[in-house]
Amino acid sequence: MISVVSESRFPELKINLEESQDRTKRMEEAANTVKEKKQKTFCINVKPWMEQYGVQVLRDLTQGMLLADYQQIRFPKKEREPLQIELTGVEEAFRKEAESFVQEGEILAESICFVRDLVNLPANYLRPADFVNRVTEWMEGTGVEIECLDKTELKKQGLNALLAVGESSEFPPYLMILRYRNCPESKELLGLAGKGVTCDTGGYCLKSPSSMMGMKGDMAGGAAVAGAIYALAKNKVKTNVTGFIPLCENRVSPGGLLPGDVITAYGGKTIEVVNTDAEGRLILADAVAYGAKKEKVTKIVDIATLTGAVVRALGFGTAGVLASDDEMWNLLERAAECSGEWFWRLPITREYEKRIESDIADVKNSGGAECGAITAGLFIRLFTEQIPWLHLDIAGTAWVEHPIFSYQTKYATGFGVTTLYELAKKCI
Repeated sequence: MISVVSESRFPELKINLEESQDRTKRMEEAANTVKEKKQKTFCINVKPWMEQYGVQVLRDLTQGMLLADYQQIRFPKKEREPLQIELTGVEEAFRKEAESFVQEGEILAESICFVRDLVNLPANYLRPADFVNRVTEWMEGTGVEIECLDKTELKKQGLNALLAVGESSEFPPYLMILRYRNCPESKELLGLAGKGVTCDTGGYCLKSPSSMMGMKGDMAGGAAVAGAIYALAKNKVKTNVTGFIPLCENRVSPGGLLPGDVITAYGGKTIEVVNTDAEGRLILADAVAYGAKKEKVTKIVDIATLTGAVVRALGFGTAGVLASDDEMWNLLERAAECSGEWFWRLPITREYEKRIESDIADVKNSGGAECGAITAGLFIRLFTEQIPWLHLDIAGTAWVEHPIFSYQTKYATGFGVTTLYELAKKCI
């Protein structure tokens, strides 16, 4: 809990203040204070920070401190001791605005920590239905409308790509839809589609044991969508957003998807499956097509732990991006400037598009090892109905063995929540 007070009885700590710090660095300095001092109760004089960066800096400091204090889920459960921080040095004329920025930072941090919890959970604690139940319970009282398409409804509506992957497991698939409406005067409706594979073995194109260990977090994109929409609703942001989270497991089973199979996705496009471990793009194909065709979103962003190729190219601090046009890329750049998260735009050329052409279907689900991050995104683009689109590959940034930034902790990072939140604020 962080509060703005006139005076504090708590011991005072100082956050290192330097000139010309960007948001990432400001959050890191706040996080360093929490990690180095290891105190749970203290106060901070924020007057020097506000004088240099304005009252909005309180959101950065709040978020940095709270994220640094995140405590890993333990089995058996271990109670978490929360921070109690008081902020001093705020003039009365700025108090209301300061409290607003602190609240925004607290809600964003809560959202990111919830996402970290989901991603860190073992797969046997987070089946697709468990994801639905946890997110539904968390969203209570926010005003977010929730619809869940179960296996029967998925078949009825023709979301066959999601079914093709999800039917490999005894734990059935779902499409979770989250609707947040708070700007009726705007015609803009942003769609956010997040990959929700709660367990990924690779299917018949089986993963190695070492790479399978981290696959409990293959739903980080879906969790980020839920986290961003929760933060938008709690902060009552003026925008309109619909989230699409295709949820399933990718297992080996007698009736599972096989290399060489051809499936018909939502909307009628046919897909030659050449790699059952390229399942994330299959379920996202149905999700983005459903968003464009059925829900009539005006822009769409997909976010997924999609490829090892993006990790090899960009590492663990920067996510790879494909954009339908410069306008969408510029929108993301502005959002990232506010979020402090790092992105790099990848090129789109005819060479890459040709790699996913199929001899027997409309498209194949893998273009091979070369330029794999790009061809994976281009596959999803084919199902967007040509509306403005962004593809965020967070395979490297969603999970870290060794934190890149000091406000991160080992394993799940909650990457993408703040950027999606900022994108939605700008899409009105």
